[in-house]
Amino acid sequence: MDAQIIWTIVCGLAIAVGVTGIIIPVLPGSILIALSLLTWALVLGSPLGWIIFGIGILFVAGGMVSSAVLTGRAMKQRSIPGRSVIIGLVLGVVGFFVIPVVGLLVGFAVGLFLSELARQKEWRPAVSSSVAALKATGLGMLAEFGLASLAAGTWGVGVLIHFLNR
Repeated sequence: MDAQIIWTIVCGLAIAVGVTGIIIPVLPGSILIALSLLTWALVLGSPLGWIIFGIGILFVAGGMVSSAVLTGRAMKQRSIPGRSVIIGLVLGVVGFFVIPVVGLLVGFAVGLFLSELARQKEWRPAVSSSVAALKATGLGMLAEFGLASLAAGTWGVGVLIHFLNR
């Protein structure tokens, strides 16, 4: 096996982990995809590698920006402070270790709700804003996942073109 094949396999696995990491936030996500695309372009050292990197990085950057904008806009419309999200993230990490498989999601939701309950002092508005924050987070993740999948697909096409023309 030559080095290009080995690095292509390594980069493919890293891209798969990156795409999965968008849905499972404990794993690295878009940044890992970008680094994998860069590594593959450097290993190939050809114009094709750099074209695939350029297209892929546009998808990755677009996904990261769209996720931040969609989530941020929804949070701002509901006046949900960043503190609530941070508390949700902290409890999400705790939940990850306490409850196998679903602990991250459960911990995030509970932390977000508790923070909103402390801020709003009433149960119904706290539930409403927590659900809105969870929907916004999910929508942002979905947008980032879609664009990361396009970056992965672009890389896959590049791999096919490269190895069919060798």
